[in-house]
Amino acid sequence: MLYILALLIGVIAGLRAMTAPAAVAWGAYLGWLPVAGTWASFMSHWAAVVIFTILAIVELVTDQLPSTPSRKVPQQFGARILLGAFSGAVIGAAGGATIVCLIAGVIGAVIGTLGGAEARGRLAAAFGKDPPAAFIEDAVAIIGGLLIVAAVA
Repeated sequence: MLYILALLIGVIAGLRAMTAPAAVAWGAYLGWLPVAGTWASFMSHWAAVVIFTILAIVELVTDQLPSTPSRKVPQQFGARILLGAFSGAVIGAAGGATIVCLIAGVIGAVIGTLGGAEARGRLAAAFGKDPPAAFIEDAVAIIGGLLIVAAVA
């Protein structure tokens, strides 16, 4: 089950790169992710929650700007893979499976990046404009991320 949750948090990173680590930080802070005594214990500190939450909010705002590059350009894609790997690894640390969950997070990030771009494109075409599709993607990322980390508990 832990591997699937790591894959899914990777998908969230593919949708919104900073939402995945923000959700993981909140999960650790709230005690849903038992990371105490692991390399990932810093994620349960309030400072990690504040930093990742601010970064996630900034990303949600900048995603709405027309100048924001595609998630499939190398910098954006790479960031999503790195943050998916990191978030998956933190979930894995909670169950002693850091490396496998890191890999699952990478796979999930690739799926989320490519699948999210396709789904958002189709939704935007259906709505005739991008903002409603972006808001739906935001909601899926935020709610999904919180449900995933809550499921670890």
